Amino acid sequence: MSAAWIPVLCLGVCLLLLLPEPAGSEGAVPIAITCFTRGLDIRKEKADVLCPGGCPLEEFSVFGNIVYASVSSICGAAIHRGVISNSGGPVRIYSLPGRENYSSVVANGIQSQTLSRWSASFTVTKGKSGTQEATGQAVSTARPAIGKRLKKTPEKKTGNKDCKADIAFLIDGSFNIGQRRFNLQKNFVGKVALMLGIGTEGPHVGLVQASEHPKIEFYLKNFTSAKDVLFAIKEVGFRGGNTNTGKALKHTAQKFFTADTGARKGIPKVVVVFIDGWPSDDIEEAGIVAREFGVNVFIVSVAKPIPEELGMVQDVAFVDKAVCRSNGFFSYYMPNWFGTTKYVKPLVQKLCTHEQMVCSKTCYNSVNIAFLIDGSSSVGESNFRLILEFVSNIAKIFEISDIGAKIAAVQFTYDQRTEFSFTDYSTKENVLAVIRSIRYMSGGTATGDAISFTVRNVFGPMRDSPNKNFLVIVTDGQSYDDVRGPAAAAHDAGITIFSVGVAWAPLDDLKDMASKPKESHVFFTREFTGLEPIVSDVIRGICRDFLESQQ
Repeated sequence: MSAAWIPVLCLGVCLLLLLPEPAGSEGAVPIAITCFTRGLDIRKEKADVLCPGGCPLEEFSVFGNIVYASVSSICGAAIHRGVISNSGGPVRIYSLPGRENYSSVVANGIQSQTLSRWSASFTVTKGKSGTQEATGQAVSTARPAIGKRLKKTPEKKTGNKDCKADIAFLIDGSFNIGQRRFNLQKNFVGKVALMLGIGTEGPHVGLVQASEHPKIEFYLKNFTSAKDVLFAIKEVGFRGGNTNTGKALKHTAQKFFTADTGARKGIPKVVVVFIDGWPSDDIEEAGIVAREFGVNVFIVSVAKPIPEELGMVQDVAFVDKAVCRSNGFFSYYMPNWFGTTKYVKPLVQKLCTHEQMVCSKTCYNSVNIAFLIDGSSSVGESNFRLILEFVSNIAKIFEISDIGAKIAAVQFTYDQRTEFSFTDYSTKENVLAVIRSIRYMSGGTATGDAISFTVRNVFGPMRDSPNKNFLVIVTDGQSYDDVRGPAAAAHDAGITIFSVGVAWAPLDDLKDMASKPKESHVFFTREFTGLEPIVSDVIRGICRDFLESQQ
């Protein structure tokens, strides 16, 4: 009988114990698995497996370090641990009990993720070579039963592309709801998550538990499939304590939606707050903070306080004060936690109506900005490049996406040329690349005709867009035609104009083109190098005008 070093998880210190291997394990052929086979898929205390080569490192889901949650990819954990390289190889996996606080560590090209709790764990060591080669498909030495299909390699689903949202479910974990209703609440949240159509290009969800102190159970980035989300929801344990929903909502608005935790730019941020009864603390301030952070707050209230209980409620209007808007759209009521299936679809429909997510609308993701660029002979090639740099520095600040901010550019001399329209590019990278590639035209200066052309051909197709429209004009000289009439027509069409003059641009022309108040929509610099300090002024002006339009 041979022996093996087996890691044992303990408090404070991990020891390697030399334990005998069971008879018959020596020389056993390792089981070939796929890149995405998880620890929970191997239902043995110890197993030898064979990982294939060439697995995509960026697609691994790994939770923890040294000790991994069983929802982790075995091959991903083995590469992260340094047991094998990305060329694959044999791995020995040992099952371990569940634990809390799986840590996040970058190792060997893989970023493992945090996980607050999971019911089972595993660790990995170098396995023993067998005669079998990994092919990326799971195989078995046993003869497959007739009628059973071989398992396919898991594929990451794109999800419901018509329901793009980053959603935090803020569940009630207080003593007020109790263990039994807490479990019913989790079942309901699971049904909602399933119907949403979670996927890489669809909605992403995370979960926070409100009790005495808030606890983020898992983040948006942790899971991108409905199956894994349902597993994670099932594993959430009841905490108990007061119903400090306000404290939990404020924490979620401030800490949950970051790039590091998986929040996506240009995607609506949503918190669905479940309250059984009423909150123990003040929720109004948390609602204000959430709105400031661009978070759409929904309240799902269950079992409203009866008249005899109203004296115990700190603020009977807590729902209206916490939601994004008190227009009825963001509040949802269920009488109890029993027979809730019929409430799932209407809630999902609300969460997927992104045009109603008015609290997500900020100056960075809800504007259409067109740049009207002077390409006349007086500018010159080198100065034209400085104008393009000015345009790029403004554009890169905004959250450009198919449902977010949109950018367009027109170059003009006596003629006009649409460099790109609002619908041509939906990523910041593409927009910045095409701005850099614009070729200098050279010619005369007809700014009035260029404004009319831009209003008609660039803004015209966007007349039904929910975004606010802005036009930034950059010119260095006198226009040969009238600018006042075309600018007035643009103002009447709801387009806010900022005029930026350089060198010989007449101040009267700049004022005639700009929106009111003129002093905050007109900028001038003697040199093209002076455009750079104006960037922040234009951005602040756009955000100021946007916020005023939302009042």
